[in-house]
Amino acid sequence: MKLKKDISFKKERGGYYTPEKLANFITSLLYNEDLKILEPSCGDGVFLSSILEKSKNKKYKRVDAIEIVKEEYDKCVELIKNKKNINLYNDDFYNFYQSTKEKYDLILGNPPYIRYQYLTEKQRKRQSKVLLENNMVPNKLINSWVFFLVSCVNLLKDNGKIGFVIPAELLQVVYAEDLRVYLSRELSKITIISFDDLVFDDAVQEVIIFIGEKSNNVEKCSIANCSFKNLDDLIDNFSLEKLDYNHLANERNKWTKYYLSEYQNTLVDSIKDNNKFQKFEDVALINVGITTGNNDYFSVNKETVDEYDLNSVAIPLIGRSSQAHGLFFDKKDWQFNVDKGVKAYLINFDENIDFTQLSKKQQKYIKYGEKIGANKGYKCKIRNKWYSIPSIWVPDAFFLRRSNNYPKFVMNKINAVSTDTMHRINFYDGINKNKVLLSYYNSITFAFVELNGRSYGGGVLEVLPKEVSNIFLPKIDNLSDKKTSELLKLVDEKIRDKNDIEELLDIIDKEILIDYLKIPREMVLEFRKIWKFMVQRRHNRGKKN
Repeated sequence: MKLKKDISFKKERGGYYTPEKLANFITSLLYNEDLKILEPSCGDGVFLSSILEKSKNKKYKRVDAIEIVKEEYDKCVELIKNKKNINLYNDDFYNFYQSTKEKYDLILGNPPYIRYQYLTEKQRKRQSKVLLENNMVPNKLINSWVFFLVSCVNLLKDNGKIGFVIPAELLQVVYAEDLRVYLSRELSKITIISFDDLVFDDAVQEVIIFIGEKSNNVEKCSIANCSFKNLDDLIDNFSLEKLDYNHLANERNKWTKYYLSEYQNTLVDSIKDNNKFQKFEDVALINVGITTGNNDYFSVNKETVDEYDLNSVAIPLIGRSSQAHGLFFDKKDWQFNVDKGVKAYLINFDENIDFTQLSKKQQKYIKYGEKIGANKGYKCKIRNKWYSIPSIWVPDAFFLRRSNNYPKFVMNKINAVSTDTMHRINFYDGINKNKVLLSYYNSITFAFVELNGRSYGGGVLEVLPKEVSNIFLPKIDNLSDKKTSELLKLVDEKIRDKNDIEELLDIIDKEILIDYLKIPREMVLEFRKIWKFMVQRRHNRGKKN
């Protein structure tokens, strides 16, 4: 593939090659005698090697393998030299997919993980065509592995099986909703095998083993999940028959729920139907933070403000979790950040003011931005004036986009703004803001945060606006203002003092969930377990092996 020259080879190729032990495990799990096998992106040939090893005792019928990169293709040619019934193609898999009339008993592989922006326009159109043909809506978030997975499921025979190494995004992200629907419609059985630790040494991408089985005789799809700590824990005699499969219900939902027990999922579903709870979207609009086009340039500290005479175009800014010290972001908090030298200002040049009307120092700052290339980013280039940021407005509150333990939800008390590191919250008319703020800090809501968000690189949690919308909050409208104020003060102090968050949850769970809403204590404790389990999974994957 001819992709952007300034991107590393691995990002271009999407090639994080499969560890031998992982390839052998998948092949051993699914390989059988007299099969017609496909490997759609064979890379360095690790799956081919596994197939050849297994064929010493159980012969395959035929193997078709495709590799687009000539250097890797040549390696595979050497690997299969003198081997019968193996067809190796140096081609784009899309060409093979469009031309083949074959169906396969087994499809194995680790498809390339290539982001949309690194594909050529021709590749984007081709892959989008396949997704549209299968009732999926292409978008700029979809990665190339999605096309490979959909295409290969289409190439399965009845009773055929597929074993892929793919990103765990399948389970978690909103843009994979259509894919989850497609898989639950086309497959009779799905198995997800995950890992506590990261599988690839040089990538922060969490991956899973996806195993799918196809059968037209089964009307409903079933799913099972199991987990290993790392590759060293893979069991040689592991069998899918030992797993408990459940009916795959409401397939658009995230599949992270299948990490939980049946009892825990029952509790989660019960909250969704409980009139003592409401969704975040019922009380507020959630929007992304300000898209500056270059946060490093537009976010500045006091020294830069003074140096370039930027006071007249500077707005108070909250940029990071560490800059949100408690539940309320006020002038004292902001001044503390300013005095520490952090980037506590957002620079906003009015689009209606001509460049020549700006002070000499302000003009100098704009010229400095052009010198360092701040004007060349896509978002900046499409503006009338690259240095004038659109859609700047002051929100009621902020919700942190990425976090380690839990995302902070913070009230805006100083008319500050945020970049896209935080989401902007605007409450609906008539909503008691303080009660919504208090209702967020409890074990049930924290569990929904984890279930709605996704694991980002390094074990970080990322929660996007639509996912924030689906977080459930306890309704505390009738809680007295006095009690609300007392508890908010307590939460604020605990967070400012950086106390253990569980100490805080112990208090709020009892006061709000157990005493006020009469939620059974055992149920609250189970939600705490769910939250801690999901957090620990993220943190484990964030550790270097």
